[in-house]
Amino acid sequence: MNEFSIICRILGSLYNRQPEDALLVPLFTLLREGKLQQHWPLEQDELLTRLQQNSDPALLTADYNALFVGPECKVSPYGSQWENGPQEADVRAFLSQRGMPLTDAPADHIGALLLASSWLEDQSEADEFQAQIQLFDEFLMPWVGAFLGKMEAHAGAAFYRTLAAISREALQAMRDELEDEQEDEQS
Repeated sequence: MNEFSIICRILGSLYNRQPEDALLVPLFTLLREGKLQQHWPLEQDELLTRLQQNSDPALLTADYNALFVGPECKVSPYGSQWENGPQEADVRAFLSQRGMPLTDAPADHIGALLLASSWLEDQSEADEFQAQIQLFDEFLMPWVGAFLGKMEAHAGAAFYRTLAAISREALQAMRDELEDEQEDEQS
């Protein structure tokens, strides 16, 4: 698993699961102990420190639910609910064509898309970065800026405002890396 995959897996998990989910306990432990920074490949120490200072899962659950859960949520985590977002069926078809095992959960959820990006990266096929570029350009980047902006505006907890800032920078850095890989292959 490389740095790209790790970033997508961590961010995807934080969006995809409730803060008190048992699967997130190790991640929140790393956050609280300041150990995530040691493994984080991007220069985001200030943001990671802010995330660390606000990483009590018990205090985050209400904000997570208000932001992302249910029909009355403040910020829909589903791309299909955004003006420039993808249709869920298109995301599902793309991931199925790539051989990704899917559940019945909507494939256009921000967390699911980030986890799919990690999965694609870990497949290490010769054309992996082309699939990554397609995932980013068609299914993630057209709407994620609006999503993160609304998330920052509506988050009650500093954790989620900070997570939005980290996500914005990380997604842009990863997209830039894909661009560099594409240029290297073409030259």
